Amino acid sequence: MRLGATIPNFTAETTQGRIKFYDWLGDSWAVLFSHPADFTPVCTTELGRIAVHDHEFKKRGVKVIAHSCDKLRSHTDWVNVRHQIVLSGYSRRLSLPIIGDEKRELAVLLDMIYEDSKDNEEAALTVRALYIIGPDKKLKLSMQYPASTGRNVDEILRVIDSLQLTTRLKVVATPANWTPGTKVMILPHVKDEDLPKLFPKGVEKISMPSGITYVRTTTDY
Repeated sequence: MRLGATIPNFTAETTQGRIKFYDWLGDSWAVLFSHPADFTPVCTTELGRIAVHDHEFKKRGVKVIAHSCDKLRSHTDWVNVRHQIVLSGYSRRLSLPIIGDEKRELAVLLDMIYEDSKDNEEAALTVRALYIIGPDKKLKLSMQYPASTGRNVDEILRVIDSLQLTTRLKVVATPANWTPGTKVMILPHVKDEDLPKLFPKGVEKISMPSGITYVRTTTDY
């Protein structure tokens, strides 16, 4: 799955019924993420943190859907007990749908399988893949973690903020460790004479050792 690729309009059975992906997505952004297996400790913490941050995804207009190669009945049983588990001082009922991909067809289609077990149906559990998908059905960002490493939901929200900002304002990019409200970088192709119109509240130009002024920042967004 390369950035910019169009996510296929797959049909899937979920804990909330059958979906056609494009119909489910509508005009929203989406996070589609896989987890290796139900009733496992790290996966439980991940879905727990997603549940705790449910309002943050909704605030950003982002739909969230999970996936694994377990049976739908396993998903349902897991969710019914998972919401009772207290994680980081919170307990939330999981509202997002979970795809049951028992035959691993979607996992293979979306490249969520370990390389050394992709052809072994018994061993081919999913990695911790996460795809952020735009309203245009294209892949905007991907993350892949091994089963041994849980994901950081705060980072997922941070990159969504960056993607949505730079989609809306195509003349900026977000620097390392950026968080909403801090400075963004103005892209090099933007001419200096256009800056007052684009950023009326001001631009800071940073002097570099090379003598070339290519680092320009603003909080006017």
